[in-house]
Amino acid sequence: MDAQSSPIRFTREAFFQGARVMMPLMPGMWLFGLAFGAASAQKGFSWLEAGLSSGLIFAGLAQMVALEGWRQDWTVPSLLALAVLTFTVNMRHLLMAASMRPWFAPLPAWKSYPTLFFLADNNWAATMRYYSQGGRDAGFFVGSGAFTWLMWVLSSMAGQVIGGGLPDPKAVAIDLVVPAFFIAMLVPNWKGRREAIGWGVAAVVSVGASFIVPGWWFIFIGAVSGAVAGGFVDDKPR
Repeated sequence: MDAQSSPIRFTREAFFQGARVMMPLMPGMWLFGLAFGAASAQKGFSWLEAGLSSGLIFAGLAQMVALEGWRQDWTVPSLLALAVLTFTVNMRHLLMAASMRPWFAPLPAWKSYPTLFFLADNNWAATMRYYSQGGRDAGFFVGSGAFTWLMWVLSSMAGQVIGGGLPDPKAVAIDLVVPAFFIAMLVPNWKGRREAIGWGVAAVVSVGASFIVPGWWFIFIGAVSGAVAGGFVDDKPR
């Protein structure tokens, strides 16, 4: 029976297993959340507004990018520019969600789409590793995502309370938390030298695009380039 015809299980054991897998990554998540909370305080956010931002949006990188363009007086063009900017940063989630279709396709839309609210970079990587190892319990994805969501919201509010007490993030290398976080998630998914082509293309193209294309388009350009390159590599000759 293939994955799309198999019933999807959801157990409490897998839910807590997913949460436990996320625990080693939480120190980095907390640093990132504290940095976002402190930055939001400098923009005039209350602790409740910082918590609501993280709880409703749940997109750390996009939230940080949005804060850079945050202003007190808004116009329609500035709102549209911010919407396009955050949409661009989050376009990678389209590819991430698509990669989960072989597993979640049997679910009706009213179940699968709300479940994807918990889709984040760290729990997506852990979930795909779990799936590649034969795991099929959807509780793992929800548990890892729910735990990540909770820690992100709490760390954001804590950072806002601390407020301006944090120094410049670059001075304490908090700006390195995000790339280190992603590298830590990618390494366990290494399956051999074939992976190096897609990952290498994504890295080279995104870095090159960051010097050529303004804004945050390099994220999407690198992701698509790596996916296309990886697709050709995975197309094994008969």
